[in-house]
Amino acid sequence: MSISGIHGLTLEVTVVGCYNLQDKEWVSRQDPYVCLDYGSAKYRTKTCTDGGRNPTFQEKFIFTLIEGLRELNVGVWNSNTLVADDFIGSGRIQLHTVLSQGFEDCTWPLQSKTGRHSGEVRLIMYYPNARQPQNWMTKGAPSFPGYAPSAPLAQVTPYAHPPAAPYPTPMPYAALGLSSYNSYPPTTTTTYPPSPYAGYPPASYTYPPQVYPPPPQPSPCYPPAPAGIYPPPPY
Repeated sequence: MSISGIHGLTLEVTVVGCYNLQDKEWVSRQDPYVCLDYGSAKYRTKTCTDGGRNPTFQEKFIFTLIEGLRELNVGVWNSNTLVADDFIGSGRIQLHTVLSQGFEDCTWPLQSKTGRHSGEVRLIMYYPNARQPQNWMTKGAPSFPGYAPSAPLAQVTPYAHPPAAPYPTPMPYAALGLSSYNSYPPTTTTTYPPSPYAGYPPASYTYPPQVYPPPPQPSPCYPPAPAGIYPPPPY
């Protein structure tokens, strides 16, 4: 693997901070710092005094990219005054995403010497020379094997409502024989013939007197029975 730097290609790495670090102090708060290692380039952040388990740094470093090297090493330590610094954890940062997309903001896990989880570190990486994917929708279709662009869509005539049928012209009232209704009351009066039943019955007619109940009438079929004999004798 070549370790020569790629001329003009640099990677910007910002150490934002750490989260949930393993605590190395028993009495006071620990003072963490972060070390970055890429090829022969080594950088260290300032010590976050009393940073404890969640220190903040916000420091940016610039690395010259090395051909074939796609990994960045990070280590977190606790600063001591009288004794050696305490190792908290380390991790390997993969650069494939930032080199292909140009930007990455991610939190990476840290491991202790025994391989246990010891916290996370947040890095923001920026690579200004990343090759953005070609927008083939505007610059032409890609040349995949067996790919053929589809035929252009036919132009569709915009939908339009059919013209509404005109309403029939109303006939004048004179044509319908309704000229007399143009004004109220009507100008003409219709005369009806006299009723043949008018004045019926005549005033000189006199009804026969009514007697109720009417007298009994003799039956046209049987002779009247003799009075005072019951049952009547046979005929």
